[in-house]
Amino acid sequence: MGRRLRTRGRALDGVVLLDKPLGESSNHAVQRIKRMFNARKVGHTGTLDPLATGVLPLCFGEATKFANVGLSADKTYEVVAQLGVTTNTGDANGEVVCERAVPALDEPAVESALKAYRGKIDQVPPMYSSLKWQGQPLYRLARQGIEVEREARTIEIYQNTLVALNGSTLKLKIACSKGTYIRTLVEDLGQDLGCGAHVMSLRRLQAGQFDIKDCVTVETLLEAKQNHSLLDYLKPVSTMVGDWISVKLPMPSAYLVKQGQPVAVPPQSPTHGWVKLLEEHACGELTFLGIGEITGDLVAPRRLIATNH
Repeated sequence: MGRRLRTRGRALDGVVLLDKPLGESSNHAVQRIKRMFNARKVGHTGTLDPLATGVLPLCFGEATKFANVGLSADKTYEVVAQLGVTTNTGDANGEVVCERAVPALDEPAVESALKAYRGKIDQVPPMYSSLKWQGQPLYRLARQGIEVEREARTIEIYQNTLVALNGSTLKLKIACSKGTYIRTLVEDLGQDLGCGAHVMSLRRLQAGQFDIKDCVTVETLLEAKQNHSLLDYLKPVSTMVGDWISVKLPMPSAYLVKQGQPVAVPPQSPTHGWVKLLEEHACGELTFLGIGEITGDLVAPRRLIATNH
C-alpha cells in the first residue's frame, strides 16, 4: 500500500481582506498569511504587482470555490505616474529604456488626453504579465528579451480622473473592468502626451464590493496572532457574494439543491441570472449554501460549499 499523504494546516473557511504591502508579490502574501493562520488552503482573487498595494481578498478553504467572482470584478485604483521616463516593465521596478523632456502641461491638456482612455477601449497586454503564450508566462519570455505578438483585448474604463498634476508627475483615479493593465494605460497616455511615462506607485482602492477601508494590514494580523484573536479577521465564506441577490429556499428545496438538483424558484425571486442560495430553517435562521442560476421558473445549483458556513 502507498503511504498516506499528511494534510498540513487547519481546515479554515472564510475570507481575509488584506491590504497588500508594498514590495511583496500576491503569491508571497498568500503564503505568508497561510502560514500565519496555519491554514490548509488559501488563494487570492486577482494578482497585484509587487509595486502595488491595497485590496487583495484572500480565500480560505471553501471560499476558494468563489475566487472567480473576485477575478471578474471591477476594480478601482489610484496611480501616480512619472512622466518623461519609460521602463521595460512599465513601472518603477523596471530598467529605464528611454528618457524624454516633459512638455509644459496643464490640467486641460492632460484632461484632453484622458478622453481617449474612457469607456470601451482596446488594450494590448504587456509582455511583463502572467498571461501565457504557448504554455509560458509572458514575463518569462520578456526576461529573456523575447517579445511575441499579443492580441488586443476590449476593456472598459468607467472612470479616469486627474487627481493632481505636479510638474512631471500626475495622479489618476481609475475605475475599470477586469483584465485592465494600469501600467499599459499609463504608458499609452505618456506616449500621447509626447514624453512617455511609467507607474511610480499603484494602490487598489476597491475590488468589486470590497473597499480599502475594510482591509487589514499584515502588521494588524501579526498583532492579532500574538493576542490569539486572528480568527476575528476571518469573514464568512458568504462574504464573497455578499452583494448578490439572495434566494431563500425552504428546507425541502434546500435538501434537493444540496443533492445537485434544480428546484422551483420561490415567489418574488428574479426570473434569470446568478443568485446567492440560502437555506431557511424553521427557526428563521439562514444558512449559506452557495450560488445558483435562475432559468425560467427553476433555480439550479452551480457552486455549493461542502459544509454549512
